[in-house]
Amino acid sequence: MTKRLADHSYRFDLGDLKVRFTFDSPTQGSFVVEHGAGLAPDGHAETVALKLQEIREGVCLNSWTEVSGATVTHLEDFENGQLYSNVTVDGKLYHFIGTIKEA
Repeated sequence: MTKRLADHSYRFDLGDLKVRFTFDSPTQGSFVVEHGAGLAPDGHAETVALKLQEIREGVCLNSWTEVSGATVTHLEDFENGQLYSNVTVDGKLYHFIGTIKEA
């Protein structure tokens, strides 16, 4: 599964927080913040090193650290189009539930 994600882009819709995410490879991803919900500036783009683990077919645990020091951990359920996200920004933990759609 993790190798099949390479070169695919997805829209992560977490309510007020919306991100376009591309899996460049199983170990690298790029994203553009479409709407940052006060956590990141709209239009912010970054390439990050991924720790991507397949939990079962269609479900991955994906985590990374951003240049700002923010950390992101996702449970990405591609089979059901669901996303569970935990984000830390400036030491505060945020929880989101949303959807994944191929872009």
